[in-house]
Amino acid sequence: MKQKIIITLVLILIAGGLTAALLLQRNSEKTKFNDSYVNGNTAGNLYNSGLFCENGGVIFFANPSDSYKLYSMKTDGSDLKKLSNDTATYINADSNYVYYVCNNPRANTGAFSFLSIDNDMLMCIDRKGDGRNSKVLDRAPCLYATLVGNYIYYLRYDKEDATSLYRVKIDGTEQEKIDNTPYYTCGVNGQYIYYNGIEGDHDIWRLNTVSNSRENLYSDNCWSPIATENGNVIYYLDCNNNYKLAKINLATGEKQILCDDRIDRYNIAGGYIYFQRSGKSPALCRINTNGQDYKEISLGVYTDLNITGQYIYYRDFQSDVIFRTQLAAPGGREPFHPGTAE
Repeated sequence: MKQKIIITLVLILIAGGLTAALLLQRNSEKTKFNDSYVNGNTAGNLYNSGLFCENGGVIFFANPSDSYKLYSMKTDGSDLKKLSNDTATYINADSNYVYYVCNNPRANTGAFSFLSIDNDMLMCIDRKGDGRNSKVLDRAPCLYATLVGNYIYYLRYDKEDATSLYRVKIDGTEQEKIDNTPYYTCGVNGQYIYYNGIEGDHDIWRLNTVSNSRENLYSDNCWSPIATENGNVIYYLDCNNNYKLAKINLATGEKQILCDDRIDRYNIAGGYIYFQRSGKSPALCRINTNGQDYKEISLGVYTDLNITGQYIYYRDFQSDVIFRTQLAAPGGREPFHPGTAE
C-alpha cells in the first residue's frame, strides 16, 4: 500500500512539473508588447538600409565580417554575439525583440542583393535569445520595415498588387494593407511617419499610426523627409533645387537651403547632418543643422550612412567595404571588421 502511495505521489509530482514547464514555456512564448509608440530605429538609419540599430546599450547590426548576418555587440564593441544566420537589413529593436528584413541571397548572387524575390521575409527574434526562436511576421518580399509601437510598417510585394504599404502587429497578427502606393516608411517620429508623396505630388505628408489618417504638411518637390523637434522642423532633399539639402520650419514657414551640394543620401545626429556629396568630387561630408561648420570627412562614393552613439558607418560603393569614423572627431576612415562569433 505504501509503495502504491509513493508511486502515486511521484506521478503527481511529475505531472505537476510537466504542467508547470508547459505553462512556463507558453508564458515565455507570449509576445511582450510595448507600452508606448517606441520607434525601432532612427529615420536616418532606415533611409540607409537600417544596417545598424542601437538600443539599450546594445548595437544590433549586419556584420560585414560574416556576410552581413545579424549580430549584436555592446557599444564599446565587446560581447560580440551572432543572433541569426540571416543576412539582415532594416534592423529595428525594442526592449524585448529585434525585427529585420531577412535578405538572404540566392545562389550565384552577392551577399547584399536587395529585394531577392522569395528571400526578403519580415522577421522577429528575441534580443536575448540564441537565434533559434525567430518568428516570421510576413513571408512575402519586404522592404523598409519600421517599428512604431506594436506594429511594423513596411513595403510588401506580391504578384497581384506589386508593392504596397502594409503593417503587421509584432505578434504576427492584424496584418493589413494601409495604402496601394509604396510610400517609404523610414521617416518615423513617435506615433507619426513622415513621407513624401510619390504619385500626384512630392509634398511632405504625415501618417498618424494611431488612426492611419494622413495630413499634408508642406507643398514642395521633396524627398526623404526627416522630422525633428517634435515634428516642427523637417529636413529633406529639394528635388527642384538639384537635390540640395533643405529644411522647413512648419511653425514659421521659413525654408532654408543648408548647402550648395547635390546630395545622394544623408543622416542626422547630435546637431549635425552627415551626407554623401555627389558630383566631380564625391565625398562623405558633415554640416551643422544650421548650415554652418562644413567639413569633408572622406573622399569617395559611399552609401548606407548609419549612425550609432559613437560612430558613423558607411559602405564604399565600389568595394562594398564598411568603414566608420568617430562622431566626436570625424576625419579619415577605418575599416569595420568586428570579427565573427557562433
